[in-house]
Amino acid sequence: MTLKVLSLGAEVGEADWLLVALHGWGANAEDLASLAPYLQLSGFQMLFPNAPFPHPQVPLGRMWYGFPYSYDFRRPYDFAEQADFQESRRLLQDWLNSLADSTGIPLSRTILAGFSQGGAMALDVGSALPLAGQMILSGYLHAPLEASVSNRPVLLVHGRVDPIVPLPKAHQAKAALEAQGITVQYHEMAMGHEILPDVIRLMTVFCEDLRQGQSGVTAKLLG
Repeated sequence: MTLKVLSLGAEVGEADWLLVALHGWGANAEDLASLAPYLQLSGFQMLFPNAPFPHPQVPLGRMWYGFPYSYDFRRPYDFAEQADFQESRRLLQDWLNSLADSTGIPLSRTILAGFSQGGAMALDVGSALPLAGQMILSGYLHAPLEASVSNRPVLLVHGRVDPIVPLPKAHQAKAALEAQGITVQYHEMAMGHEILPDVIRLMTVFCEDLRQGQSGVTAKLLG
């Protein structure tokens, strides 16, 4: 099993930064890829992988793993025991670790983003990678957060009236990240389970700040 990926933005060889975005449960790569024109990121190649498993109810929808019947986020559940979760984690880890070879862009200039279940996967898999940053949109922790291999800023955005992933899940993720010394840019928005234009603006600023900040450091070193 392999991941099918949409690639947008700057072409290989022209980009010096990479944005990887993981879609939510029941969506697909095209869902987040539709945001690419609005992000207006210069010098970024943007990759949008499809989750490996078909959604059981949504035509053309995909999922990183299934939820138990009537699951509602208010009770703990060990997703690590699920074979589909284990397979998605392995596929994502292997693919992300291969990106430097296929794109020429190291993980230190890669930002990993995710929405909802994709945000949970980004939190989970991202801890083991030396990323430049992470963006977690309406996400949650589906397992205890592993120790991060490197310090990186995290943009964490959640709707105050999210009817799918309750706001306390964002508080839990923020506390877990900060307990590791991770810098969290946290925003509660007047929205539900969605990505509004204000969120897209936050994403653009976060990505450009990271790129310009690292470029500035490199220029000083070369000077």
